[in-house]
Amino acid sequence: MLKKLLFFTVIFSSMFASSAYAGVDVEVKYILNTFSFLVCGFLVMWMAAGFCMLESGLVTTRSVSTIAAKNIGKFAIVSIVFYIVGYNLAYGIPEGGYIGSLMPWSDASALENCTNENDYCYSDGSDWFFQALFVCATASIVSGAVAERIKIWPFFIFAAILGGIIYPIQMGWQWGGGWLATLGFSDFAGSTIVHACGGAAALAGVILLGPRLGRFTDDGSPANMKPFAASSIPLVTLGTFILWMGWYGFNGGSQLALGSFEDSTAMGKIFVNTHLAGCGGCAAGAIITRLVGGKTDIIMMLNGALAGLVSITAGPLDPSPMAAILIGAVGGLIMYLGTHLLNRLKLDDVVGAIPVHMFAGIWGTLIVPFSSPDTSYVTQFIGVVSVISFVFVLSFIVFLIIKNTIGLRISEEAEQLGTDKAEVGVLAYSIRD
Repeated sequence: MLKKLLFFTVIFSSMFASSAYAGVDVEVKYILNTFSFLVCGFLVMWMAAGFCMLESGLVTTRSVSTIAAKNIGKFAIVSIVFYIVGYNLAYGIPEGGYIGSLMPWSDASALENCTNENDYCYSDGSDWFFQALFVCATASIVSGAVAERIKIWPFFIFAAILGGIIYPIQMGWQWGGGWLATLGFSDFAGSTIVHACGGAAALAGVILLGPRLGRFTDDGSPANMKPFAASSIPLVTLGTFILWMGWYGFNGGSQLALGSFEDSTAMGKIFVNTHLAGCGGCAAGAIITRLVGGKTDIIMMLNGALAGLVSITAGPLDPSPMAAILIGAVGGLIMYLGTHLLNRLKLDDVVGAIPVHMFAGIWGTLIVPFSSPDTSYVTQFIGVVSVISFVFVLSFIVFLIIKNTIGLRISEEAEQLGTDKAEVGVLAYSIRD
């Protein structure tokens, strides 16, 4: 009991020790910032569960176990490669440079690096943990788009290359102080760096894999939808709510600090704007489907909410709450139009990952200067084009090499049987489509 009293006495006395400084002393700041990273990090970790539930609900009952296997497998694999090589490819980059070093991450935490003038001091371990979960989210975006026809081990190989090499390089261009950061590109929590990156990789995979058997008719419209009925709408809804919850940590933790009045206030505003943007996207999905089709499409509402969350991620601090709602609503509309565009192009994105993450991510990044006048529309455009082009081209090459060596797509017989039987040997449900 005495130790607890002494601890809190030290905390509170340090907070008011100096009238010249409005925040806390450096050690308390270090503790609060580290705590923020860890708490927000495990919120982001829950996004892995959200992706798994959402994808499991949107695929047919013949592919649910495979989705579960892919999500837990890539979560482990991507984290390992990000430790071995990915982190320092991003953060070992020279100022204004293009690529970091091929070295494993190591903990160099030191309180001596913190000063009252340096708000961003925290343990290296908490930073690695937080950033590793971002790359796991990026790989999850690809998983749902290519579902029901990709082999599981080729997917794991691609996820390892995406998480260990492709993602960290473009991440370092901005968050590691590389050439995009020097140029003035702004992407607060990753509308482009995470979400459009994952969407661009997914697009490469969808193009090379081709659609599921029987998915499209000759005119490009969806074929008979019964074989592709979602396995569980409640599961999709649960996944969306879990992702939404994780987004508070995703965006809030990207403030990178909680050791001052300004940082705490900023994090509160980020949570509010993140929440309202998701609401705006969901409302847009409900309204547009009611107006166009006469029915309120639950899947478009759920994907609309996610598109709204993606849209605000590039700049969740500066907009007013009303602007955040509008940014999210436009993201929901873009998602709806993008979904229909992919169908016309006969690109089979099972969960709508490309319109949700890539299309809405582009919008969210390009609109940042509307609320942040110091940011240039031209610079934002350069950043978006550079990241998407880089990720798409490298992902396409990797997928193509895999396709021409060990193979990428399961056989027609296996696809008709279902990936649960063909790939993992475990059935999620005893019923058949």
